[in-house]
Amino acid sequence: MQDQLLQFLGSLAAILLLAGLAWWLKLGPERRLSSEEEARRAAAEAADGFAATDLALDAEGRAALLRDAGGRVMLLRPHGTHFAGRILTPAATARIENDTLVVNTSERRYGSAVLRIAEPQAWVKRIEAIK
Repeated sequence: MQDQLLQFLGSLAAILLLAGLAWWLKLGPERRLSSEEEARRAAAEAADGFAATDLALDAEGRAALLRDAGGRVMLLRPHGTHFAGRILTPAATARIENDTLVVNTSERRYGSAVLRIAEPQAWVKRIEAIK
C-alpha cells in the first residue's frame, strides 16, 4: 500500500512539474487576434510605432493585414504564442483563391498566410501597389 502511495505521489509530482514547465515555456494552443485593437497593438510591437489606418482581420483571428498612413502594408500571423509581423516589400504577392486571400511575403522563413477577409480584391491592389 505504501509503495503504491509513493508511486502515485511521484507521478503526481512529475505531472505538475511538466505542466509548470509547459506554462513557463508558454506552450499551448495557437493564439488568435480577437479584435482590431489587439491587431493594432501587435503591429505596433512588431514594427515600432506602426500605426494602422486600414485593417483587415481574418475571420478566425489567425492573421491580419494592416496599412499605415505612409502606405506600408504589414502582415501579422501567429508565431508560437505571439504574432510576428512583416512589412511587405515589392516582392510580396497576393492572390484570391476560393474566397480567401493568399499573401506570400517572398521571405522564405516567414512564408505565406491565408486570410478570410472582407474585400480581398482591395488588399490585392494595395499589395500590388507597394513600391
